[in-house]
Amino acid sequence: MNIRRTGLRALAVIGAVTLLVACETMPNLGALLEEPGQSGLSTQTIAQGLREALRVGSSRAVSDLSRQDGFLQSAFRIPLPDELQQAKNVAQRFGLDGLFTELEVKLNHAAEAAAPEAERLFVDAVNRLTFRDVMEIYRGPQDAATQYLQRTTEQQLMAQMRPIVDRQLSAVGALTAFQDLAQRYNQLPLVKPIDADVSQHVLGYANRALFSELAAQEAAIRQDPAKRTTELLRRVFQN
Repeated sequence: MNIRRTGLRALAVIGAVTLLVACETMPNLGALLEEPGQSGLSTQTIAQGLREALRVGSSRAVSDLSRQDGFLQSAFRIPLPDELQQAKNVAQRFGLDGLFTELEVKLNHAAEAAAPEAERLFVDAVNRLTFRDVMEIYRGPQDAATQYLQRTTEQQLMAQMRPIVDRQLSAVGALTAFQDLAQRYNQLPLVKPIDADVSQHVLGYANRALFSELAAQEAAIRQDPAKRTTELLRRVFQN
């Protein structure tokens, strides 16, 4: 009898541990847990609301940056790499600064064209949200969801956007413009020859812009009722 009771207790402990592990790892645990939290919402509803907020926020962020002059005429304008900016100051004395200005415009247009690639990666990450992720984001700061996406997608985003950026730099004529100005500048007397990885430069700025804009969109949904454009968002983020 004691052996049977001991065995039953052991099985109960194992079952409890298994349930706790499942709570940490099952992406759709909200569908199984319907008990309301302090907000009166079930975890399933919270999870659905957060996923929707991330989808809406990422869509808005990408839309803002990928519109015409979305980088060029915004706070996310991409400057020339430092080396090229210094060279531009020298080139101005020889009437070649227009080549550098043209290149800067083309760098921004390339980032604008590459931005939509980010939305698919963001949506994929949203679909992988775990129960722990959901609750940490829901209870977290105004940019908690953005922090999650940055942790889970940044490296993949950089890797997958690099060939897109390369292709767009070529398509808008930025690579040709850079080669032309480098050739002409390097022929000037007493100058240090210039070289720069313009693709990596654009990629770094575009990546920071995407997450900054996403954080702004997330904060707007959390704080501004007018930004909650669906019934689900209004339920989950009600003040």
